[in-house]
Amino acid sequence: MPAPARLASLPTEFAVFPLPGALLLPHARLPLNIFEPRYLALIEDSLGQGRLFGMIQPDPSHPELPSGPALFAIGCLGRITAFSETDDGRYLITLAGLLRFRVQDELAVTRGYRRVRADLASFAADLRTPEAAKIERAPMLAALRAYLAARGLGADWKALEALPEERLVGTLSMLCPFAPTEKQALLEAPTEAARAETLLTLLKMNSYAPPGGGAEKTPLAS
Repeated sequence: MPAPARLASLPTEFAVFPLPGALLLPHARLPLNIFEPRYLALIEDSLGQGRLFGMIQPDPSHPELPSGPALFAIGCLGRITAFSETDDGRYLITLAGLLRFRVQDELAVTRGYRRVRADLASFAADLRTPEAAKIERAPMLAALRAYLAARGLGADWKALEALPEERLVGTLSMLCPFAPTEKQALLEAPTEAARAETLLTLLKMNSYAPPGGGAEKTPLAS
């Protein structure tokens, strides 16, 4: 992870990457494969501006805006910690989550990508190393097994069982193919304990739901 950021050093205006189903959490890492021209431009500009941009999900419950789909109010600001370019012009990056933000205003589109003005101060506590949520590992992994079985998915169980408790909830929250609204509930959970409780509820609830259209076939891995 990068050195801990200070709130005063972070911008309140920055680019955002709206991506349904993609969850970035503070103190976690998200790999991204960037290929659309507007998001290639976003990465190029971000590399020269502190390597920062925000991940946020489109909100389908609101009408589309002139700039694109409506956005959920809360996203997560991240810093690029790894970057490479492929022979076919794609960027492969790793984004490290810093803290959540609340969108206050949307700014003018720049080079095809969207920008926002955001409140970071309300989530300043995200910058501190969180206390590990006290979870019962066995029930969590049992719920995960049932959830994956219901969707015909696999997992690297050896890697998952070796994860420390402080990483288990975040890793599962980011990797499980939950619906965007469910991902948003995990992001907005006020504490690590609340996120762990939400995760367990979602795993159990979705263990009884039929898989959606057979699209979720990628094995879960850490």
